[in-house]
Amino acid sequence: MLVTLDIKGLFRNRTTNAYVQFFRYIFVGGFAFLTDAFVLWLCEKVMYYMFAAAVAFVAGLTVNYLLSVAFVFSESKQVKNRVREFLVYAVIGIIGLGLTEIIMYILTDLCHFYFMFSKVISAIIVLIWNFVARKKILYTNRGENI
Repeated sequence: MLVTLDIKGLFRNRTTNAYVQFFRYIFVGGFAFLTDAFVLWLCEKVMYYMFAAAVAFVAGLTVNYLLSVAFVFSESKQVKNRVREFLVYAVIGIIGLGLTEIIMYILTDLCHFYFMFSKVISAIIVLIWNFVARKKILYTNRGENI
């Protein structure tokens, strides 16, 4: 799909192609990031930014899960139980949250960057972690390579 520039297929056709899935995951991740960042921005007005980041994470995780299942990984599901799938998805996300918190602390408290700039840097790193972990653990068919 990427080679032939099939734009409609790139966004609409079901696929197990890891490159196409990552391309879609960037868009899904971007939308989830906007949700996360907006909730962070709102919550930071009433609570410490590290707590606000955790609340925002839950909002972003929920959006990311729903869109990823529907739009990114729809053809390569390995887990049939939705509750179990979400729990594994959330554990991977919680590891991502830990990375986010560490990166934000280092960049904001130690390097004195604006907290939203720290969020952007952490989001890029965590996006890659989340995609690779979710693809490998939840959505890779046996014999399929990422």
